[in-house]
Amino acid sequence: MALLTILRYPDPRLHTVAQPVAAVDDRIRQLVDDMLETMYAAEGVGLAATQVDVHERVIVMDTSETRDKPLVLINPEIVARSEDLSVNEEGCLSVPAIYDKVRRHARVAVRALGRDGQVFEREAAGLTAVCIQHEMDHLLGKVFVEYLSPFKRDRIKSRLLKRSREEKSPA
Repeated sequence: MALLTILRYPDPRLHTVAQPVAAVDDRIRQLVDDMLETMYAAEGVGLAATQVDVHERVIVMDTSETRDKPLVLINPEIVARSEDLSVNEEGCLSVPAIYDKVRRHARVAVRALGRDGQVFEREAAGLTAVCIQHEMDHLLGKVFVEYLSPFKRDRIKSRLLKRSREEKSPA
């Protein structure tokens, strides 16, 4: 397994729409394993392949308190959404140390292929529902800060660009 580099907002590659996975083969299983290792190492709860510059429809996540129940979604599609919405504070491994409130469906049902290539459906609420919707946005080339006002988005972009320049300059 290998740790992958997570793209940081406002990297334009984060806006690439992911393509469907043609076959769940050894390459995809290795990608899943590497993404899980990367997500756990970064202390995240979800990671989309887009965030590691692989533009295929693959998501890994683990919203369990024990951090030992990974969920793999390959070619996911939301098949049902609740009418009721909830507002939750979200963060993102591609937008480090930035958190803000986002309104999403309170419950969703998703159909996907697992790491084994088998189709399954799962209903989700709470953090898991939020995470599924957040990561699926990545597959569509959308980052959670795009739900925020243009003013907030510009402030976040400026802050992250400044931080990036500071990290690259010699001390």
